[in-house]
Amino acid sequence: MARMYSRKRGKSGSVKPSNEKSEPWMAYSSQEIEQLIVKIAKLEKTASQIGIELRDRYGIPNVRKYTNKRITKILDQHKLSHEIPDDLSFLIKKQINLTKHIEQNKRDKTAKRGLIITESKIRRLVKYYRGVGRLPQNWRFVKEQAELLVG
Repeated sequence: MARMYSRKRGKSGSVKPSNEKSEPWMAYSSQEIEQLIVKIAKLEKTASQIGIELRDRYGIPNVRKYTNKRITKILDQHKLSHEIPDDLSFLIKKQINLTKHIEQNKRDKTAKRGLIITESKIRRLVKYYRGVGRLPQNWRFVKEQAELLVG
């Protein structure tokens, strides 16, 4: 079966090696890792930015392996998560930028198609997050108020 928007077949990628024992350079316990996540989150970083900083600065390759929790779960426990999930807010930002671009370049057909695709991705994600309970049932995405949502 082909992918939804690109007509390409598979999705190949590398897989992390399954190493059961901990890495020799790891000097942090699970409580210390959670404290680091909370400290970094207070600097208004997203979950993906927190993971990158933990990997690059502190040498923690995989948070879930050492704490048995994802970064977003840790942020939820400490009430530091954003009201709109990160992937949805990034798609909304992309939609805002595409709308501004199309206002200046009205004949850009490729950008118009990209805008349609981005808006359909937003609709599907909103439907998913409503079902999971991450967004309230009455939450709606309105194009005119998109800039206010992301801020």
